[in-house]
Amino acid sequence: MNKVKLGELLKIKHGFAFKSENYVDESEYALVTLANISASNNFQFNRDKTTFYGAAFPKDFILQEDDLIMPLTEQVVGLFGNSAFVPKIEGITFVLNQRVGKVVPNEEKADKYYLHYLLATDIVKDQLEYRASGTRQRNISPTDVYDVEVFVPDLETQKRIGKCLYNIERKINSNSKINDNLEQQMRMLYDYWFTQYDFPNENGLPYKTSGGKMLWNDTLKREIPLNWCVAPMTNIFTFESGYPFSSDLYHLNGKYKLLTIKNVQNNGINLNVDSYINVLPSNMPDYCLLRSNDILMSLTGNVGRIGIMYAENCLLNQRVALAKPNKKEWNSFVYFLLKSDLVHKQYETLANGSSQQNLSPIEAGNVTIAFNENVVDKYSAICEKHLSTIVRNLAENQELSNLRDWLLPMLMNGQATIED
Repeated sequence: MNKVKLGELLKIKHGFAFKSENYVDESEYALVTLANISASNNFQFNRDKTTFYGAAFPKDFILQEDDLIMPLTEQVVGLFGNSAFVPKIEGITFVLNQRVGKVVPNEEKADKYYLHYLLATDIVKDQLEYRASGTRQRNISPTDVYDVEVFVPDLETQKRIGKCLYNIERKINSNSKINDNLEQQMRMLYDYWFTQYDFPNENGLPYKTSGGKMLWNDTLKREIPLNWCVAPMTNIFTFESGYPFSSDLYHLNGKYKLLTIKNVQNNGINLNVDSYINVLPSNMPDYCLLRSNDILMSLTGNVGRIGIMYAENCLLNQRVALAKPNKKEWNSFVYFLLKSDLVHKQYETLANGSSQQNLSPIEAGNVTIAFNENVVDKYSAICEKHLSTIVRNLAENQELSNLRDWLLPMLMNGQATIED
């Protein structure tokens, strides 16, 4: 292992100051911003939140697939040191925006994929945090990065380590892409059948578009299909509140992970927890020991966040609710019902509180919807297998992430090696 400064291994290209007056709704060119670099050391993309550019700019700021980028401004605490590879997305060319740097490796001394993981190690992140300046949003310069001292192996060893870790990351990304596609398809089908009411009629044609009879409903203040019920969501599922675990039971490590509202995020369940439980309270309800495929919803803060469980030995804490379908086969329908815009908007209206929003599980379950059991059954028959695939991929990604995180320090400090 050789002690060097990062300036010997890489250079950083600054992004371009794209003018906001040239932002457009659609374009070939999309700005890479700080928001594209995730806390999980990966590239995150949401087309709805992407900024497109519709004017001329220097073409040397165009990014290629697998270019490595890093933040130069700390939009989120702890982001310094994280980096991401630019993905290939059909119809989009990414361009390098200001406050994002492109990492250009010295190919005689450094492997690009190795650098991606080296930058994320504690020794690098700690030095970048120390050098950061600013009050409201902290910044680092390329010089700050160049001055960081690291220990690195020879180039061939770097390439073996980089390839090993990146292969794990590629599998995680592949699973995530499959999940995103499946979820998008099922959400579209939900909207098509239960919002637009174009579920298949007896002839396999879209009901409303084909002239299916619609009736005005005074409760919902809109037309719904003939023979559809109007009832509270408790006819579909029930909400069960989490258990108020005493802080006396908390441990820094243990058998059971204690999930709180911060673990139920907009993009699903995050299993990084602050507290563990070793001994289960005798009066804790059985459902609080969560199982794979359980659907969780946050009741405090940003209320209505939905996630699905993909791991065992996790506990349901207070202010998080478990949605239990009245029929096991309805899990996928309940999942997308709770994710629907119609339900989410009602939850935002029902939530109350001064310092932070709170939602009552009783009020949440009493929201009235229109449904038809036969249509729900048909939807569930299509979607249950896809939701199961999503859960399996989430579980595999968790295992792969754990493996990567275990290997990373072992490989970086030479405790583990990779043979040819």
